[in-house]
Amino acid sequence: MENPKHKIDQISVSSPVSAKPRRVAGTSYTAAEIHEIFRRFAVQRPEPKGELEHVNPFTLLVAVVLSAQATDVGVNKATRALFKIADTPEKMLALGEEKVGEYIRTIGLWRNKAKNVITLSQTLITKYGSVVPNDRDELVKLPGVGRKTANVVLSMAFGQATMAVDTHIFRIGNRLGLAPGKTPEQVEEKLMKIIPAEYLYHAHHWLILHGRYTCKARKPECPACVIADICKAAEKTSEIPAPLVPLPPQVF
Repeated sequence: MENPKHKIDQISVSSPVSAKPRRVAGTSYTAAEIHEIFRRFAVQRPEPKGELEHVNPFTLLVAVVLSAQATDVGVNKATRALFKIADTPEKMLALGEEKVGEYIRTIGLWRNKAKNVITLSQTLITKYGSVVPNDRDELVKLPGVGRKTANVVLSMAFGQATMAVDTHIFRIGNRLGLAPGKTPEQVEEKLMKIIPAEYLYHAHHWLILHGRYTCKARKPECPACVIADICKAAEKTSEIPAPLVPLPPQVF
């Protein structure tokens, strides 16, 4: 007769031991935690939008160029009147550097930016038939356009899933341990690898808006954070997530 104890021993030895979920390489979170973070962001902001006002790919490109070291609110105030009379490269070029400068004088570094907008418009006319290219390598060749600017345009104008790492995303990537890196490019590369595909298109807007309105630079508002229980930031002040409800549509 088979020894019952021997049978139990066989079962216990052959049964797998449940292991603690492993963190995804390059981040402080497990795959399940990352998925839950972006699931909550999706519930909170089902259709996130960029806050720079524009009417077409060209005006979006100009607005993003002007937004460097400036707030979106400040750029919108300056460009509302400008874009009413100059919404194409030809119209912008016709205004000239001095006139463009008058419209954007309230924006930081406005002199250099006015020059970039004019040379940008000229380049689009002569090299691209006045059409904003939908390719990153071509976009970064334009005056005043860097990788972040190119990624914003590719996402908002052409519907491509990109990660435009601005100061907010760079801060969150490092503060939360979500995608730590010494450069925006390192943070971008990690985020593109770890964010679930179904959330990737809106991810950069969710992270920007989270950094702008909740996980603020000087003092994060942890009681208002929907991922407070998952967050691994050393300075967080709450373990209780805020109620997960859709926010009202953004008003610019």
